Amino acid sequence: MAASACGNLLPCTHLRLPASSPVTSKRPRSGCFMITCESLSPNPTRRASLASVLLWVASSPLSAALADTYPYIPPPMLTTPGLPGFKKVEETGVKLQDVIEGSGASASEGDVVEFNYVCRRSNGYFVYSTVDQFTGESSPVTFSLSDGKMIPGLKSVLVGMKPGGKRRAIVPPNAGYVTEDLEPQPTEFGPKRSLLSHSKEPLLFEVQLLKIK
Repeated sequence: MAASACGNLLPCTHLRLPASSPVTSKRPRSGCFMITCESLSPNPTRRASLASVLLWVASSPLSAALADTYPYIPPPMLTTPGLPGFKKVEETGVKLQDVIEGSGASASEGDVVEFNYVCRRSNGYFVYSTVDQFTGESSPVTFSLSDGKMIPGLKSVLVGMKPGGKRRAIVPPNAGYVTEDLEPQPTEFGPKRSLLSHSKEPLLFEVQLLKIK
């Protein structure tokens, strides 16, 4: 089993952010830190890098918009090596983290759900969001959890969620866009092309469940 040791808490000024990142020099990065990790896994660089990206994602302005500026929540126990608070869904290989539990009945097979989401590549590059990062306006999507139109990984994230709940997830390629007709997809050509051209990579999702219909 792989193991990792983390330390060296550094401010995000030491983290090289992608050019397309919504975080700019004009925006303060308060509360954003990177934890460097030394891993004993066969690929320590990738594991440490992914953990750093997830920490950056969790503290980005876009995450705050999606979360309606919810207060800081201490991460739960380490359940997946190198990824604090993430648990694995064995059926799809998705690793997910509950940020806010929500309330009411949980979504299950056969339900129709309405939700907002943010999608990024595994290196942190932004792909698409139903929440405008500047205005905060949202254009949520609605899908059935049983018609087979949604990528399996995102279905794994939504099943068990309650309205108002929020989750972060790492979706492996085999549970992602294995065919080009799977949803959800951006409506614009550029983001859609970017998403499908990186379909063989893990994708990072942040999901907020709004309604169960």
